[in-house]
Amino acid sequence: MYNVTFYLRRLHSLAGLVCLGGFLLEHILTNARVLISPESFNSAVDLLASIPWYIMLPLEIGLVATPFLFHTIYGIYIAWQAKNNPQHYPYINNIQFFLQRMTAWFLVVFLAWHVFYLRILVKGGGTHISFQLLQSYFENPVYWVLYLLGMWAAIFHFCNGITTFCMTWGIAKGPRIQKVINAGAMGLCAFLCLVSLAFMAVYIM
Repeated sequence: MYNVTFYLRRLHSLAGLVCLGGFLLEHILTNARVLISPESFNSAVDLLASIPWYIMLPLEIGLVATPFLFHTIYGIYIAWQAKNNPQHYPYINNIQFFLQRMTAWFLVVFLAWHVFYLRILVKGGGTHISFQLLQSYFENPVYWVLYLLGMWAAIFHFCNGITTFCMTWGIAKGPRIQKVINAGAMGLCAFLCLVSLAFMAVYIM
């Protein structure tokens, strides 16, 4: 049983960092094209849309949907088993521990809504994703705020996961290197949050 848990933990962290983290970074880079111009964003979306469905669909299932389901289901199991220990860990670590789990619960709901609406109803219904479509969508301030919070939650969950990934895989074994990696990961988190705020602001300017 120990060996099963050992490998599941590592597969869980690998799926989160590589597959889902890679998808998140691609998402941010594509959306950030709107900072250049709406036309640049539309070109990036058109390029992705030009990939044939028989190539895109297996990629989405194999590299996004399947890792996401595994990461979510096993992550829920980990969350139920986990216990906070404020007496044994530094205060900041407990805050990150708490936020990692809270962002996970939020993302389960947010991504279910996001994928169902944009990927299945809008894109799956034949409507082309464009700057103009999203601009009209984000005229509703509730959607704008929820989407920004969803981006920030995903960014924090990913960046905080960099540290836990390095600890899980034995890359960061000592407290000093763990602090260095964590500081770098939180710096990346702040940068990506600012980028997401910048490109989201374009839609309401």
